[in-house]
Amino acid sequence: MGGMPLNDMPWWRWRARVRSALHMLSDPAFQQECWVAGRAGFGDVTDAVYRLVEDTWLDRWSAEKYVGTIFRDSGEAALVDVAVLRVLRILHQVGADAPATAYLAHHAWPEAVRAAREAHQRLAENDGEDPDAPPRSLEVLAILTRTA
Repeated sequence: MGGMPLNDMPWWRWRARVRSALHMLSDPAFQQECWVAGRAGFGDVTDAVYRLVEDTWLDRWSAEKYVGTIFRDSGEAALVDVAVLRVLRILHQVGADAPATAYLAHHAWPEAVRAAREAHQRLAENDGEDPDAPPRSLEVLAILTRTA
């Protein structure tokens, strides 16, 4: 499967979606090259946030609930919780339909990026992947998470 998603976790497809979102939210160069530039195939900030919380409801409860199913341990869950809270705070302040530049210009965006980076790095390393590889397109994510 080329690393991600590592299907040793019971809900590895959800893990793959969360990792994809964290990866994009954690990479300022990617954000400029794809989101600000409007490059097709990678969605936008709102799409990344949606992937982060859509199936997991991490906007409603702690990632700790998913230790053993999506997250390997409490350390991963704690880092994901911090990232989700920081990103959602900005989303609520800026608005879900704002352009990427509005998120990136928010005073707390660097803090959110840092939290997403810490979570992304931990999850990628625990899956045996390079956290510095560029984010995959949404098409590749769909292929990787397709059911057999």
